[in-house]
Amino acid sequence: MLASISHTSLANQVRPFNITTVDHEVLYCWHILPIGAYLRHEGAIINEELGFVEDIRKTQAFKLLSTDPESRLVVNFHGNAGDVAQGWRTDTYRAVASGAPDKIHVLAFDYRGFGYSSGSPTERGLIIDGVSLVKWVLEVAEIPPERIVLLGQSLGTAVATAVAEDFAVNSNINFAGIVLVASFSDIPTLLLTYTIKGVIPILSPLRAYPSLQRFFSSKVLDIWSTATRIRSLIRSSRKINLSLLHAKNDIEISWSHTEKLFYVATNATSTGLTTTQIDSVKGHQDLGNGGFLDTWNADGMKKISKEVVKQGGK
Repeated sequence: MLASISHTSLANQVRPFNITTVDHEVLYCWHILPIGAYLRHEGAIINEELGFVEDIRKTQAFKLLSTDPESRLVVNFHGNAGDVAQGWRTDTYRAVASGAPDKIHVLAFDYRGFGYSSGSPTERGLIIDGVSLVKWVLEVAEIPPERIVLLGQSLGTAVATAVAEDFAVNSNINFAGIVLVASFSDIPTLLLTYTIKGVIPILSPLRAYPSLQRFFSSKVLDIWSTATRIRSLIRSSRKINLSLLHAKNDIEISWSHTEKLFYVATNATSTGLTTTQIDSVKGHQDLGNGGFLDTWNADGMKKISKEVVKQGGK
């Protein structure tokens, strides 16, 4: 993988490096420089040593991120399996950066036990990974939270939510945005409808036997209760911009999970709102072709949106 990075036409646009977590695991990371900034400084960038760097702070890419007050950083929390270079993930980085090709940097990393990162994955361990990385961004890269967006996909939505909650509850830190793509409420609930590649069901064949479903769900070690954490995150945040995105044709995670999380989040901005009351007040926009956008704005400080489209892709 490192060889493929080093011999592209955009040499050093991606800078691989490591950080160490608070519990001494080593995480493999990519800093992806926005193409506009890369082209403006191409001469200095390509003259640097190619490939993995021991100290990312000495690179031109890091300097462009840390010294430009208008730069933005998207921290990407990828889904289950694979690594930072897995198939469609590089397309995600390009799509994210294209929003502002001169200003949006992307920081991607592998959780412990994934790719080149050390350790074995657990729920607590992955949360430590995410918190450690964001602390590095805040304290080493010195990027203020108002210039940081947390982006999670699939499993990464659970990690990103847990990280955002940790900073809101323990440090009173709120980020510029939190974007959750194909999120789920919690693992036991997800397993009731989850199918591998839309073909192999996990627990849905036991739907007629709820006691058996509950038994197997109770054996799950890592719960990833995103619904509970989103409620805590919203209530603990002074200001928040939360975006939920899902495709109706998602064959693995039903978009009903995003529906549930939207109501959990909006309800957390007040007390005792019913689904009917939320529906009567929320903003709603028909996007055509079966898609729609629901929005919620609590006093201009807590903004929540849910965008559902008919078709999505990896």
